[in-house]
Amino acid sequence: MAVPIAVLDCDLLLYGRGHRTLDRFKLEDVTDEYLVSTYGFPRRFIYYLVELLGASLSRPTQRSRAISPETQILAALGFYTSGSFQTRMGDAIGISQASMSRCVANVTEALVERASQFIHFPEDEATVQSLKDDFYGLAGMPGVLGVVDCTHVAIKAPNAEDLSYVNRKGLHSLNCLMVCDSRGVLLSAETHWPGSLPDCVVLQRAALTSQFETELHKDGWLLGDSSFFLRTWLMTPLHIPETPAEYRYNMAHSATHNVIERTFRTIRSRFRCLDGSKGTLQYSPEKSSHIILACCVLHNISLEHGLDVWSSPATGHMEQPEEDYEQMESMDSEACRIRQELLLTHFS
Repeated sequence: MAVPIAVLDCDLLLYGRGHRTLDRFKLEDVTDEYLVSTYGFPRRFIYYLVELLGASLSRPTQRSRAISPETQILAALGFYTSGSFQTRMGDAIGISQASMSRCVANVTEALVERASQFIHFPEDEATVQSLKDDFYGLAGMPGVLGVVDCTHVAIKAPNAEDLSYVNRKGLHSLNCLMVCDSRGVLLSAETHWPGSLPDCVVLQRAALTSQFETELHKDGWLLGDSSFFLRTWLMTPLHIPETPAEYRYNMAHSATHNVIERTFRTIRSRFRCLDGSKGTLQYSPEKSSHIILACCVLHNISLEHGLDVWSSPATGHMEQPEEDYEQMESMDSEACRIRQELLLTHFS
């Protein structure tokens, strides 16, 4: 009796009846070196992700040949770290390119669901003080709760609102606002902003601003570069330093703020799907935003697991569009007073 073609999925057509399982690849059968070179992470890290995401990836299915959580995670890591759905990657774990795509979608959704668990500001006083102490140890800048900046990630031209995603270089992108600590751990990540928006507008509209203006962060501040306005909770460099104290302040500010540039380079280097070397993310802005956020979650988890070596700069084609660093001084007299007091107290 003929088998209706409708019941045959792409993996069965690709591998034939002899391919009884989608789990022919076994973690225990390969070395850590192979896993790191192919999927970007060692065995113990992958096992942790299986434990963390397994329940979300084992949803009930009508298919008798459902893909295991382990295989889904390997497929997604392969894409995140290589930026490619090449057949070689699918062949290594025994699934087709179409199934690779579904795995990436499933794992991305599971990671995004857990974003607030891994990306957040500390709340207890001891951790907050430790955060400030670590920043102070970098260049002597006191009271720092995090460094903030934006970076662009290239995406394909969306079907709707096309112009809103065109950045200053004429490329389609998402402008991602992030905050990190002195080790590069992300404390905030908003990955959905259209590429046409300047950094200062992104910050103005961001949940981060609401968080700092409505909650109690009176005992510290973020550091932002000259593309942002000075605020009571956001210290920016002086546009034209004149006194020795102002020069010292700017130097300490720059050395401390540099942490987030290194963090951006590390994320792009580890997750090549974001660096532009394999082309743009071929998804809608919403799905692309989720992929970026999933990579941010993985970045923080990797730091938790001691995988915290600063990586070399990525070699992708997508760089952050240059902003017009005009004098973005705030008219907020209280913000100016706080910065002046900081200058007199710590840099004079």
